[in-house]
Amino acid sequence: MSEEDHEETGSPATFKELGILDELCSACERLGWKTPTHIQKEAIPLALKEKDVIGLAETGSGKTGAFGLPLLQALISHPQRLFALVLTPTRELAFQIKEQFDALGKAVGVNCCVIVGGMDMTQQAMDLGKRPHIVVATPGRLVDHLEKTKGFNLKALKYLVMDEADRILNMDFEEEVDKILKVLPKERRTMLFSATMTSKVNKLQRAHLQDPVRVEVSSKYQTVKKLKQYMLFIPCKHKHIYLTYILNEIGNQSVIIFCATHLSTLKTALMLRNLGFTAIPLYGKMTQNKRLGALNKFKARERSILLATDVASRGLDIPSVDYVINFDVPLHSKDYIHRVGRTARAGKSGIAITIVSQYEVEVYQRIEQLLDMKLQVYPTVQDEALVLQERVAEAERFAKLEMARLDEKTGKKGRKRHRDVDDSEESLGVRKRLQKKNKLKNN
Repeated sequence: MSEEDHEETGSPATFKELGILDELCSACERLGWKTPTHIQKEAIPLALKEKDVIGLAETGSGKTGAFGLPLLQALISHPQRLFALVLTPTRELAFQIKEQFDALGKAVGVNCCVIVGGMDMTQQAMDLGKRPHIVVATPGRLVDHLEKTKGFNLKALKYLVMDEADRILNMDFEEEVDKILKVLPKERRTMLFSATMTSKVNKLQRAHLQDPVRVEVSSKYQTVKKLKQYMLFIPCKHKHIYLTYILNEIGNQSVIIFCATHLSTLKTALMLRNLGFTAIPLYGKMTQNKRLGALNKFKARERSILLATDVASRGLDIPSVDYVINFDVPLHSKDYIHRVGRTARAGKSGIAITIVSQYEVEVYQRIEQLLDMKLQVYPTVQDEALVLQERVAEAERFAKLEMARLDEKTGKKGRKRHRDVDDSEESLGVRKRLQKKNKLKNN
């Protein structure tokens, strides 16, 4: 959670005034959490009174603290192994939540483990065998362990959190969630957080929460004030050209580029690498280690450009992102809010640019309706952009050849491609040959 998430909202309050223990207040100070956010002010006192809570709040509103602090306080009061379960839609968000629990609970010796797909089942079984206090999991892999890992159960669980419940259910995890809820004790505290109260979320809360108290931060979709938003309408065939032009204009800044599919993400990443940019892809079909590796390289500024599908649009707290570029317009308008929310964090300013082709006008117009505003046109010089046409076309050809080589290497089209693209020596060799031929400056 970023410092921006803890801007003061409403009446003044401290974590201590909310009823949080001194050792947890000290942990908040170490994390730079100065004052509680709106959702924390509303949810924490209710949770401390052992109420079931439904929190309607956007990503970046401080939800992890809203459920993490009362959960840890309950654990300190009644120490128990396998005390709490946190369900989350994505692997990256699961690891991020674990980091927060590790930081908040370090002084009191809290043990937390992550159970997600893409990782070794045997090692995870060993971790569960050590009976951690808190399990942070994605639904699919948790069900695997409940069914297959001998001796593991959650029959004594005291606390359940469902983070981004709307997204968990929209990702067709309903069956897995039902299986999990059936093996949990009915006498437990439950906190459910969601961006919106969908029919599926409403059905879930009616069936599995006991007299819940609803807390709503904001029902209106909006972006932060320090975010400057632009659009750029260009022919589809020129999208890579103008993307390259924009990146040259930006210079050595931190940029997240959102693409619609993993193939578009990979192809664009390879094309940009061939042009000399330090770009790295992140998408759902990568192995978990590759996904974490890509994210960590971007966070550490080893790579200045992260190309991602919507796997990175919600929940991830990546500090100091200067630009967000929507290379493909998101099909769901609300995803636009989540994407551009990766920049202009921690009180800083940020810029979002959405590239709109002739095929995306209708989808884009729905975003403007949601925002209730017209976006400014991003300033470009057509002649300067089209000068790049030949070099970009050649980089696209090399990217296509690399993808074909990776397909041929695996023997199955599209399978395991992600295992070979991350700075492999062969791939670097192809790129270096092109980069020597035409080096683009990033300033």
